[in-house]
Amino acid sequence: MRDTNVYLADADSTDRTVGVARNFSRELNISVIKGGLPSVGRNNGARRADSRYLLFVDADVELGDRALIRRALEAMKRESLHLVTTDILCPDGGVLDGLMYGCNNAVQRLSRRHRPFATGMFMLFDRERFDDLGGFDERALYAEDYQLSRLVDRRRFRVVRGGVYSTNRRFKKMGYWTIARFFLRTAFRGGQAGYYRDPMHRAYWEVS
Repeated sequence: MRDTNVYLADADSTDRTVGVARNFSRELNISVIKGGLPSVGRNNGARRADSRYLLFVDADVELGDRALIRRALEAMKRESLHLVTTDILCPDGGVLDGLMYGCNNAVQRLSRRHRPFATGMFMLFDRERFDDLGGFDERALYAEDYQLSRLVDRRRFRVVRGGVYSTNRRFKKMGYWTIARFFLRTAFRGGQAGYYRDPMHRAYWEVS
């Protein structure tokens, strides 16, 4: 794994993220780079990378199993895909958390029939296509992952089996109904670039 470059985009975190990550420096080639809004941090990492594929993951997720990345890469190569994602699981959550993430997973799979939907919790991109699309919109204050994923050809998009583990942290802080409204509104207004840059979305990151 030392031949794999890991870029940690840090936005002045106060939860020891950088220190914890550097504990793995013997096993992983980790570089800490400047973060900011998620779109800025993701793009900063992409600019540093020189690989054919780019894997974006959120800081608070864990891989569901060791073979997840291998399966995603194999699917990318076998089917000449542009974007691969996976399910989101919440093993420590309750029934409502499972329902929320279950709906997200269902929408991801159904999106192959119309317009791809993926979240930044796990996005494996073909580097060439990522660059062609211009990367993540750095003016986006919210849902920059969904905004970019919907530009991918649905025939070049897949959801691989397995999943990443997330938490219910944001649900608890913002409320289930508030989160649901955010995503429903985004589903209906996702084609409008100005929507992602609306100042009202700053509240979404203030609870991170």
